[in-house]
Amino acid sequence: MTFPNIDPVIFEIGPFALRWYSMAYIAGLLLGIRYMALLAVRPSLWQGKPRVSANQINDLLLWLTLGVVVGARIGYVLFYNPSYFLSHPGEIFAVWNGGMSFHGGLSGVILGLVVFAHTQGLSWRVLFDLTACAAPLGILFGRLSNFINGELWGRTTDMPWGMVFPSGGPLPRHPSQLYEAGMEGVFLFILLNVLVWRFNAFSRSGMLGGIFCTIYALSRLAIELVREPDAHLGYVFAGLTMGQLLCLPVLALGIFLIRTAKRNA
Repeated sequence: MTFPNIDPVIFEIGPFALRWYSMAYIAGLLLGIRYMALLAVRPSLWQGKPRVSANQINDLLLWLTLGVVVGARIGYVLFYNPSYFLSHPGEIFAVWNGGMSFHGGLSGVILGLVVFAHTQGLSWRVLFDLTACAAPLGILFGRLSNFINGELWGRTTDMPWGMVFPSGGPLPRHPSQLYEAGMEGVFLFILLNVLVWRFNAFSRSGMLGGIFCTIYALSRLAIELVREPDAHLGYVFAGLTMGQLLCLPVLALGIFLIRTAKRNA
């Protein structure tokens, strides 16, 4: 298949350039917080007693933004290229040059949720459940922007939907960004929100957050089998990529939250 050569820059005005990658973060955060507020004020989803107010959700936006952006950047620095940034510390905060880690962003979000919950007298598990319902939107937009940028492509393939990426050499490759957009974005969003709207999943605090972590980790572990490993890292340990290794603690967290959710009914 022919790669749709979409310009990564939406528009430019002098030195300012608005990119699809930046818009993915902005749209994911704003749409996500709006959807979380909608869920928070529906008494029927909370058995008649919502545990978070819309105002508290709006206040949470700052914490989520810091958690996503700062956590994703620090995660990339620590997990993917620590030696380079140790030699070039001035580039650690140059996020416009690329380099963000989902697992770092997830860690930053959970830390932000814990701190915010403590200051507001809320349950961080409840906040994580709400965040989990909206997070797949951000993942969807992020992976689509990776596809537009022609980055993070998959390994070579002879499948009919293989694509020749501008920076991936002459051979067709798996569009692994679209696999992740479909599994970790569309499928996970539908699954979690069916559980909310049809099966009262908010009644068990931590269940949705646990399902989010578990399904994301399993999906990423599988898709990494056809995604090209980072050139400077390759396979890190026992034939696993860095992305797969980082999914293991996420999977463990997901299983723990699901197992303990019964106690939080």
